[in-house]
Amino acid sequence: MSKNFDIAVLGAGPGGYVAALRAAAMGAKVAIVEKHYLGGTCLNYGCIPSKALLASAGLMDHLKHADDFGVNIDGVVGFDWGRVQARKDKVVSTLRTGIKGLLGARKATLFQGKASLNGVGKVVVKKENGESEEFTADKIILAVGSIPARIPGWPTDVEKVCTSDESLHWKTLPKSLLIVGGGVIGCEFACMMEPFGVKVTIVEMLPYLLPNMDKQLGDTLEKSFAKRGIKSYVNVKIEELTTTATGVRAKLSNGEVIEADKALVATGRRPNTAEIGLETVGLATDRGFIRVNDHMETAVKGYYCIGDANGRCLLAHAASAQGIAAVENALGHSKAFTSPIPGCVYTFPEIGSVGLSVEECKAKNIPVSIGHFPLSFLGKAMAAGDTEGFVKVIRNRETDELLGVHMMGHNATECIAAAGAMLHQKASATELAEVVFAHPTMSEGIKESAEDVFGMCLHQPPRKVMKIVVGS
Repeated sequence: MSKNFDIAVLGAGPGGYVAALRAAAMGAKVAIVEKHYLGGTCLNYGCIPSKALLASAGLMDHLKHADDFGVNIDGVVGFDWGRVQARKDKVVSTLRTGIKGLLGARKATLFQGKASLNGVGKVVVKKENGESEEFTADKIILAVGSIPARIPGWPTDVEKVCTSDESLHWKTLPKSLLIVGGGVIGCEFACMMEPFGVKVTIVEMLPYLLPNMDKQLGDTLEKSFAKRGIKSYVNVKIEELTTTATGVRAKLSNGEVIEADKALVATGRRPNTAEIGLETVGLATDRGFIRVNDHMETAVKGYYCIGDANGRCLLAHAASAQGIAAVENALGHSKAFTSPIPGCVYTFPEIGSVGLSVEECKAKNIPVSIGHFPLSFLGKAMAAGDTEGFVKVIRNRETDELLGVHMMGHNATECIAAAGAMLHQKASATELAEVVFAHPTMSEGIKESAEDVFGMCLHQPPRKVMKIVVGS
């Protein structure tokens, strides 16, 4: 006889395992199914391994400037890629073990295998040994995530044409790398590879890097990349990609040809919703995504979908937050999820962004005023030797509503949380400008930029105002 659970969660990524933990903490009998490693893409092929490698790359990058700080390094600074990878693997393994321990401590039942729906309330788990096990659940949360998107017709040799899944676990480094796509993944990989001596070229078909973020961020990052020797092509397509005896060759829409040892396809991700039995419960998809309302409910009663698979926001922390909302709604509460989601890019320098961009405000015909503050004016930035970057604050000119905050600079991914909290509380730009930030910190730039919205930033020269006299 099959077991019955109050809630079953399909997928143990950052959305799924957090949902299971919250459900168990609320007293529910919980099942969670994972076919691969605990932690999903984020822990095993995304957020965590990439940041571990970026930490090593960042240290290499900083050591280049040791002399500027009066620090003498005798001899050649080198690296051991095998040990870099081993450190990354240890971080990942430790966190996997931690998740398993948390699930056990909350008495959540873990099923290891591929899950699929098998009619209303039924879940089948197929194990690696071929055996299957079935159980039932009153409510089911789909947290099946996404997988890297490949381009149809391109070579499938993963030794030469890779996605982030393969690239994060390379045993040896290429001498040259072509990155297809200048979004978050592509830009982070560029910063990850360049300090280790890899010649990096990025090709982005849209007009600027990080096309889903504020344009000034992408434009400024492109200039920063150029200083580091990273070549960026924007508004350029790859017309043809082929493999060669030694690597890959790309023909670009501008007539140029690029050759490299490897190509990283970083053109986005697609939902991992195929072959999980959605048809057995009458669940349809839209371009592969399972659409939900603000309560994370699907079109079928008792079924919820969180994270990448619902297409709302393909970020780990969004999945976790949605998972908590889905559980609370599944257990009888009523919680609409409408919180602003910050976006972080772990480039050198870092980028943090939350709320609307200037381009989005224009598209919505929102009247705005913009504050801007260069981080090079900050005492902490000068002391730390990290003066690159800026903060931009966007305000509704008519209502004073705080619309968005965008930051590039040292520790921007940490600082943006302050802006996210203000947006979550629906604060005004005036209220953000009145917050007292500690000194000396990089986060002071947020306050300075908010003050600049009103022309009241004291740590940069006043704006020039031109008086125009009409008539006589």
